[in-house]
Amino acid sequence: MDTVVIVAASLVNTLTPGEDGGHPYPPLDEDRLPAAATAALRAGRPDTRDLSLLEARELHRFAMAFRAVFAAVALSDVDTAARQVNELLAATGAHPWLDRHDGEPWHLHFHGAQDSLATGWAAGCATGLAVVLGSDLHGRIGVCTAPRCDRVYVDTSRNGTRRFCSTACQNRVKAAAFRARRATVG
Repeated sequence: MDTVVIVAASLVNTLTPGEDGGHPYPPLDEDRLPAAATAALRAGRPDTRDLSLLEARELHRFAMAFRAVFAAVALSDVDTAARQVNELLAATGAHPWLDRHDGEPWHLHFHGAQDSLATGWAAGCATGLAVVLGSDLHGRIGVCTAPRCDRVYVDTSRNGTRRFCSTACQNRVKAAAFRARRATVG
């Protein structure tokens, strides 16, 4: 499950505009969208084939919906996050399905064999988010708390205290706090 939730975060961080580490993260133009969507999926499955523009557009639409889930959880609004995930589960037709392909043993998917690549990934991501929200793990996903950053994260640490999308944002916040303390002492 953690792989599909990490892919959901990767899709949000790669395909949705906002701010990243104190810098604007503009919307991707259509020339860059397929490569960006492919890279986001490769966070979970490195051998993912290159995506078409149509597939990338579909994943972009799902990434915007995933962002709403992460944002609602960050605001402690699990009810809204759960409603959004239920809508995603319905839209993707997510359902458990045992599959065996590419020389792998039988394993669980959450989409049909005939679903598009984008719908299949979105169904898996929505199911992973549903598992997180339907357990005591919903505090393990969120939006970076660093100023001027709205990238999302999945906390896979042992102690579950992650609040930043990256070490760079964490260091940026700690350095600013250190400078502020030094300014009041001096």
